[in-house]
Amino acid sequence: MKFTPYWLDTAPQGPDRSRTEIGGRVDVAIIGAGLTGLSAALHLARKGASVHVFEKDTIGFGASGRNGGMATTGLSIGFRQAVARYGFDTAKAYLMTYHDAVDTIEKLVAEEGIDCDFARTGKLVLASKPAHVDGLRRTHEIMSGRLGIETRLISKSELHTEIGSDRFHGGLSDTKSAGLHVGKFTKGLAEAAARLGVTLHEKAPVEKVERLGGTRHELVTARGTVEADQVLVATSGYTRRPLRWHQVRLAPVGSFIIVTEPLGKDVCDALLPNRRMSSNTLNLLNYFRITPDHRLLFGGRARFALPDQQSDAKSGRILHKAMTETFPQLTNTRVDYCWGGLVDMSMDRMVHAGEHNGLFYSLGYSGHGVQMATYMGKQMAEYMNGTPSANPWRDLPFRRIPGHFGPPWFLPFAGAYYKFKDLIK
Repeated sequence: MKFTPYWLDTAPQGPDRSRTEIGGRVDVAIIGAGLTGLSAALHLARKGASVHVFEKDTIGFGASGRNGGMATTGLSIGFRQAVARYGFDTAKAYLMTYHDAVDTIEKLVAEEGIDCDFARTGKLVLASKPAHVDGLRRTHEIMSGRLGIETRLISKSELHTEIGSDRFHGGLSDTKSAGLHVGKFTKGLAEAAARLGVTLHEKAPVEKVERLGGTRHELVTARGTVEADQVLVATSGYTRRPLRWHQVRLAPVGSFIIVTEPLGKDVCDALLPNRRMSSNTLNLLNYFRITPDHRLLFGGRARFALPDQQSDAKSGRILHKAMTETFPQLTNTRVDYCWGGLVDMSMDRMVHAGEHNGLFYSLGYSGHGVQMATYMGKQMAEYMNGTPSANPWRDLPFRRIPGHFGPPWFLPFAGAYYKFKDLIK
């Protein structure tokens, strides 16, 4: 079993960018070479900006290469909760941003010729308890009625048309969500940006950020120092010092994934015949899908712990148990991959983007980053170019997490809270 992300292991390897020259002055410096940073770099370069991207590890090493490869249309908090919090019109605008985000990926794939198995196969949300069916019904009524978004409410007796499991009590599907090979997509974005003149620096962690005035900053790395007229922080769940203001506003929550051995098309047709991007309705949810080479990917917040190989292995055993409870027919199936990554959860589980003390940022994707990070890279290029309305999250206050001073000591307590909620609801 490999403790490396399946997506990165099966994506084409790009050139070594760990010995690039760092120095001089650029229009824009971007910290983080994931989907936000690469998308922003590409769109800024299209506008003629000179852009350098600084990555502490390698392209796509963080959350962008460690997720489920799902580009879905829903808010992290759910639409009905968004309506209760922000009102119907604002919640609708936020929700439709996610539809635009999936469209953005599809457009980029076509424009840049990125071979990443993008397929708009839809999403399937599965009721883990009988009481959860009513929530899916109410969501369906709002989506299909007031919003005019095509969804299908699926009864327990009809679920066999969507999933080869008897564990669930109903479901809700849409047709707009998509799946993709995020390793190939991330590498493709990097190559597209490089073709436009973007300089990508790997193994180049930013050690110091010093404001020179306005939005101008000096970035210090072990390989050299660069001066930038604008800086974009795009570090997601891997935000650390010297970006302390951003760090204490994000909880880096571990998300873990296993991927089986190749199962063959017939077995996958029996598991998920329509290839939906699937998840259940628990707070500590599981999500799963079929990969392009006919494996089952199965993930979730198995443990509220930071990922390392030991933690990944423990989480892998928990996920294997959950997978075989969902699909008993896979009890003897080999697991080929097991890994963990960090999700950047904001306190309100909403995206936050803007500018603070001269630094631009887009963070807090809260488990929905594949589509939104890509989209916000594009939008931040417009925002940084002087179009405030390009940032759909500009009015949301980015609050500090109480008691968060650095290492996330509070994660086990959060995990216990959500486990309790799943028991009683």
